[in-house]
Amino acid sequence: MKTIDMLGEPCPIPVISAKKALAEAGTDGVKVLVDNIVAVQNLEKMANGTGRAFSYVEESSNRYAVSILASDTVISEAVLGVASDATNEIDSDSAGNFVDTDHEEISVVNGAHSDGAVVLITANHLGEGAEELGKMLIKGFIFSLTEQSPLPQSVLFLNGGAHLTTQGANTVPDLQTLEEMGVEILTCGTCANYYNLSDSLAVGAITDMMGIVNRLTKASKVITI
Repeated sequence: MKTIDMLGEPCPIPVISAKKALAEAGTDGVKVLVDNIVAVQNLEKMANGTGRAFSYVEESSNRYAVSILASDTVISEAVLGVASDATNEIDSDSAGNFVDTDHEEISVVNGAHSDGAVVLITANHLGEGAEELGKMLIKGFIFSLTEQSPLPQSVLFLNGGAHLTTQGANTVPDLQTLEEMGVEILTCGTCANYYNLSDSLAVGAITDMMGIVNRLTKASKVITI
């Protein structure tokens, strides 16, 4: 049984990682290490929704070991009519076009997903309240974007959001994944200069306010965070 360490990882990363591990050829099951009971409950929901055997052990305070079996008798989600929770996995065909799990081609025009939203991120955290929690949530949000179908056209970073595209930010790997999949990653140049981040950009490119406004006004859907 494969073990994946999800300690410290925010929702929905443990669930998505477990589903990917279970989908690997020859896998008889997966053991997922998490640090909170909500993650255990989310994994249980996923296991129940796909007909897999589930169990867990509380190994110590804030450490749970969840076991999920990958059985040949798994009930398919299509039969159950259960929708995956933010887990539309992306594959690529022989021509390099990105497709979802139903092999429906995602429209890509000039490197952008034409039927996707433009996402505007204006802070280095998500929501109001505890800042540390907000930083965990924004990481989970950006990771979840990599699992969407269709993918966003662009992800734009303004003000404090500029910190998320720079060296050392834990959001950079997921943003690099989005960029590799054809999503445009753009950071406000004025914002990067204000925070002295211009020389530490780790993903995407710098743009100006006109470029940001053009993308927002032409988008069919805008999500602001």
